[in-house]
Amino acid sequence: MSTIEQIIKNEPIEDVVTAFGIGLAYPSLDRMIGRYRFEVIANGELLRTYSRLFDEGILANDEGPVATKGPNWIEPKFITEKNIPDL
Repeated sequence: MSTIEQIIKNEPIEDVVTAFGIGLAYPSLDRMIGRYRFEVIANGELLRTYSRLFDEGILANDEGPVATKGPNWIEPKFITEKNIPDL
């Protein structure tokens, strides 16, 4: 199992979007998550979470389609605890 697959399958969607939303445009994020957890796309959870993270200042708009760290961004627990190898 790849590192990305482990993260997507085992971590909360909010943490996944917080970590990867700053490096990927929404369509890429959608494809990446949909590969391993399509249900969060089908039920609208991914889009709601993505929008909420902007509202809460965790993600911020930048020039172009890729979000940046917002003023309230903090590393998700799986990164700070280094539960995933090669991260």
